[in-house]
This record gives sequence, structure tokens and C-alpha cells, in this order.
Amino acid sequence: MRAYQSLERGTAPVLRDVIARAPSKGEVRVEIAACGLNFADLLMAEGRYQDTPPVPFTLGLEFAGVVVERGEGVAHPPVGARVAVVAGQGGLATSATVAAARCVVMPDAMSFAEAAGFQVAYGTSHLGLVGRARLAAGETLLVLGAAGGVGLTAVEVGKRLGARVIAVARGPAKLAVCRAAGADHLIDSETEDLRETIKALGGADVVYDPVGGPQFTEALRATNPGGRILIVGFASGEVPQIPANHLLVKNVDVLGYWWGGYVKFRPVALADSMSELLAWYRAGQLAPHVSHEIPFEQVEAAFELLRTRKSTGKVVVTMA
Repeated sequence: MRAYQSLERGTAPVLRDVIARAPSKGEVRVEIAACGLNFADLLMAEGRYQDTPPVPFTLGLEFAGVVVERGEGVAHPPVGARVAVVAGQGGLATSATVAAARCVVMPDAMSFAEAAGFQVAYGTSHLGLVGRARLAAGETLLVLGAAGGVGLTAVEVGKRLGARVIAVARGPAKLAVCRAAGADHLIDSETEDLRETIKALGGADVVYDPVGGPQFTEALRATNPGGRILIVGFASGEVPQIPANHLLVKNVDVLGYWWGGYVKFRPVALADSMSELLAWYRAGQLAPHVSHEIPFEQVEAAFELLRTRKSTGKVVVTMA
């Protein structure tokens, strides 16, 4: 099989031929059709992610494909099932052997490209906004990096939960994507004063922040008393330093949130969240946005789209 692997720390990953592993007890082998890229994949490729596996490893946090072989004791999913998988690694390959429990059977109408980028982005936004930030109908949700992989799903999920959504993104083209996803108000981070514009719109009750850096500071200053700021990541590359006195005076909560951490300490929350999201999808209430589908042999170009922020929604690498 072909795999895109990180072989040594500090060196670029390479596309190479490796031997596929037969499934052991409780595992299945999946023939991969598509792999959705996440910012975490970019950090793993650079050896900077908090959960980077030991080398050598195959990149690709989440993927979708068809079950082609089952190990001992596996009754579900059956051979031939179309599944989406969040395995933490292994997706940028033509085949992967994973725990059967990690497989989620895809809705019939969902394409492989949609499924490959669905779980992490939508799961992050849904569990974060519902479980951590306690977003309520009628509140104002501010989404930073709103045209990105998780940001765009936060716009969709926020609207589905009944919030008024303010989307922050860079440039008219990205803002148009946010508008199509349901955003009520748009702020161009390149040309507008973030703090003053948010305040003019009535402030934010909940802030969804996958960006960090100066945007976090401006959003904090425009958060309403009693508001909540959900820290999802630091795509800007800058981890903000939080002035505790501002939190005290404004009665603001800053909430750390790592979706992947729930795998170990509260997996039932992930399962319940995904069940609701798939029900929304089947009802036509979610519209996954894939801006680029890149052939496997051009995987470096797919990573470059993430690195240069030239994509919107998800970038998906296709194997066929």
C-alpha cells in the first residue's frame, strides 16, 4: 500500500510503499477513499502537535472508506460497509487497520469526501458549543477564523442552535462562504477594527476561537459580561496571554477545549454528539463544505493549502 509517512523528527514526510497490516482481534482493515486534512495534521507533519505519535507514523487524522477485512470477534461494521474513522493517524494511505469501535457507518447520501472531513470539524464545534460553552438560543456567537475547517462548522452549528452568528474571516471571498453557511454578520479581519465592530453589533456572549493571537485579545475586550470564550486552537501561531483581571471585572469564563481529549476521559460525549450531528445531516440541516479535493500523489499541495490559508472549509485528499 502507499502511505504518507513521517520517518524522522525535523524532516519532511515522504510518500512511500509499505506493507499493509492484517487486522488483529477487534480490528478491521479499511480501503481508504478519502482523507480529510486538519490543522492538527499540519502540526504533526512539523512535529509540533501535543499528540504527535512516535515516528515512524502515517499522517492523516481522519478518513473514510470501505471495510474490506475483519479481525477476530468483529461483528460490526460488516465487510463492504462505508465508514468514517477518526484514528489519530493512518489516513493518508490507501489502506488502514484500525479498531472496529473507531468506525462510524456513513449515511447513504454522504460522499466519501464529505465523510472524510466530517467528524473532527463538526464534532469539535458541536461538543464545544453545546457541552463546554453552553450556547443558548438567542445568544450572540462570535466565530474567529470562520471560513476554516472548524470555524465554518461553528457557524452552521451555532445557527442550528438558534444563535445570532458573527463571522470573522479574511477577505470578501471567505466571508461569502461564511454568509452561505448562515452567518448573520460578517467582519473582515483585514480591514475592520475587530473590537469596535463587535461592540457595535452588541458584543459577543460566546466566542469560538481557533485562531489565538491578537484576535483573542480583541474578542475578549468585546465579550459581554457573563460571556464565555472557547479556546479551540492557535492557528495564528501565537498563544495569547490572558489578563486575569479582565476576566474578574467582566465575569468572563475562558474555557480550554480539546475535542480529541474526550476519547480518553469521556468517549460517551463524543458518541452522543456524533449521533446528533448525523441525525442533522440526514435531515438536510448540515451542508459540509469541501473547497478542495486533491489527488494523493499531490498531498504536499494539499498541505500547502492549509499552510497558506488558501482553503475554506475542508481540504480532502482522494486516493482513487
